[in-house]
Parts: sequence; structure tokens; C-alpha cells
Amino acid sequence: MKSALCERFGIEFPLFAFTHCRDVVVEVTNAGGFGVLGAVAHTPETLEIDLAWIDQRIKGPYGVDLLIPSRMEGKGEALTAQDLAERIPPGHRQHIENLLKQHGIDTSDIWTSNWAHDYSANMKEDGAQRLLDVAFAHPIKLFVNALGPPPKSVVDRCRASGIAIGALTGAREHAMKNVAAGVDILVVSGTEAGGHCGEISTMVVVPDVIDAIQDHPDVHVLAAGGIATGRQMAAAMAMGAAGAWTGSVWLTTVEAETIPTVKAKMLQASARDTVRSRSRTGKPTRQLKSPWTAAWSAPGMPEPLEMPLQGMISRPALAKVDKLAESGHAGAKELATYYVGQAVGLMKHELRARDVVYEFKKDFAEAVERLSATMEE
Repeated sequence: MKSALCERFGIEFPLFAFTHCRDVVVEVTNAGGFGVLGAVAHTPETLEIDLAWIDQRIKGPYGVDLLIPSRMEGKGEALTAQDLAERIPPGHRQHIENLLKQHGIDTSDIWTSNWAHDYSANMKEDGAQRLLDVAFAHPIKLFVNALGPPPKSVVDRCRASGIAIGALTGAREHAMKNVAAGVDILVVSGTEAGGHCGEISTMVVVPDVIDAIQDHPDVHVLAAGGIATGRQMAAAMAMGAAGAWTGSVWLTTVEAETIPTVKAKMLQASARDTVRSRSRTGKPTRQLKSPWTAAWSAPGMPEPLEMPLQGMISRPALAKVDKLAESGHAGAKELATYYVGQAVGLMKHELRARDVVYEFKKDFAEAVERLSATMEE
């Protein structure tokens, strides 16, 4: 394809796949797209294992994604995970315990004493740098940051290593901050997206950002949010995007990390079965509706805490929910939820990741042909 990002990365098709699953990274890249591994939950040791595994199997470029927020509780302070945990109000832990108990789940073991397995430190610049020390020892071609412009130290490292820099962008003002920080690629994400998302729809925010950066021809846009088909990708590129950034569509693939209980929910869900909620991370994320999400929005219930505190209390609780759900526990299966966008309503079949890429290509080509047929000769 004639796309600036195809030329830059030497790929066949500008379909970028964000995933926490190393298998999906490999399958997407090997099918002609570009896999990006979400690494924020890794330790340096586990990231080394996954990237070495990828290197042995991949036949093209891939990237790594991290969360280094511009704003979060304790940012700029020398705090340990235990220090942060001490800022969590007891009432919030009690709220979670009550919710789990209502669904028949024992809560005696959900709170660790030292928070040793919490990955909030990875969202700080020094913690992210430890992961980047590992990533930059591998042949990654792209680094993407979410929840704010990448720090100058990270931009400088990428520039020195010849690695392209991307940043999640939810509005025109985010775009200008990211461009000023030195990014090469704006992942322009609409509110339809799974995970962290803003309030503006993809069909509005993508052209708005493209107009905003018209004086920066070397900065390219990947459209994101609600894209699960090639015809949607074609529409985004018709608006001026250089390709598509996708996440949700990989969650129902054969290789996905999604637990079977949640995958089954996704395959049965409609676009109305998602909600934008602060209940998982403290910042708005789109996820499947469940009693978990409802419990943080009901009248009289505690407000979700700021990032990373909300994540520190939600992760251990939801990890137990997932484990019990897979053992058949009825209450846990009801509570189980995960990040996913409104495109879940288009995800009706469990396919292999490479077959999703092939379906994208076919659907894209047919959409372009339909559009071309509307032009007068």
C-alpha cells in the first residue's frame, strides 16, 4: 500500500495492533501489519522473556507501548508502592470487599502487605526507563506512550536509537502538546475505544487533529477507536489518517490473553454493553459493563480514586474475580469485566489473529473499490 507508515516501517498494510499478548504481536506483524506489545504490567525480567520470544518468531517490525501519565497521584514525589497504598482510604477497600462478598467471594486474601507485585512504579519516568532499558536492547521500531506526551528523556533515547515515537491523542490540544514533545505518530483515539479514552468520537477527533497538524507534514496520524473492520480503516484513511491503531478486535482472537469467561461475554455483547468508567485505573477507560462498573457509579457509592490508587485496589480484586470465574464460580463470572471498546458489537467470531488481518485487508479493498465506483469518469 502507498502509506507513509508502510514506507517508514517496511510493512505491507498499515494496521497497528495494540495487545498485551506476545502471540498476537507476532501473528499480526507476520501477516503484514505491525504488532505493539503493551508492557506497563511487565517487570524487566518478564519483558525480556517476552521480547526474546518475539524476536525468535517475528518476520518484521514491532513496537512497545507504556503508560507514563502527565498527571497522577504522587507524581514527582519519591514514594514507594507502600507509601501510595497508605493514601488509599479504608472505605474504598471496604467497598470492594462488600461488592465481592455480595457475589459470594471470600476477600480475606486480596490485599497484600507490601504491594510487591503492583506495577504503579512503571508509570513513573524512572520505572518506565527500566523497562525501556530492556526494550531498547531488542530491535523494536516504535515506542508509544499513553496518557500524556512522552518525557524528554524518553524522546531523546528514541531519537538516539532511531526508534519512532508515538503518543495516544484524544483531542486537538493533546495533539499539539505531543507534537511539541517531538512525536512522529499521533494515535488519535475516539471515545469509542477500549481502555483509556477521551470524550470525542473518532469521526470528529481524527479530522480535527489532522487539520491541527497540517503544518507538521512529518507527523502522521493513526486513527483509533471503534475500528474492527477494514471498511472502517478505509474510512479513517479517507479522512487523511496514515493507518489504523486497533486494540479491542484482538481480544477475541484465539491467541488473546482474555480469559474465556470474558471472551464469551465479548462475543455476545453489543456496542451498548460497554461503559466509560474510572473504576479500574482512576482515569476513564471503556470496558464491559458488569456489577463491578455499576458499583462505582451508583448513588452514594465512593468515587473512584486517582491513578494509580484506584488501580492498586482494583487489580488484586479483579485478579481474584478472574481466577474464580475460570473455575466456574457464578458470582465471579457475573462480576468479570475487561477493557473493550464499542467495536465489541462487531466482534462476533473467535478468529486467529492472522485471519483478522486478512479479513481487514479484504474488507479494506472492497471498501476502496466501492468508493472508487462512486467517482465519475
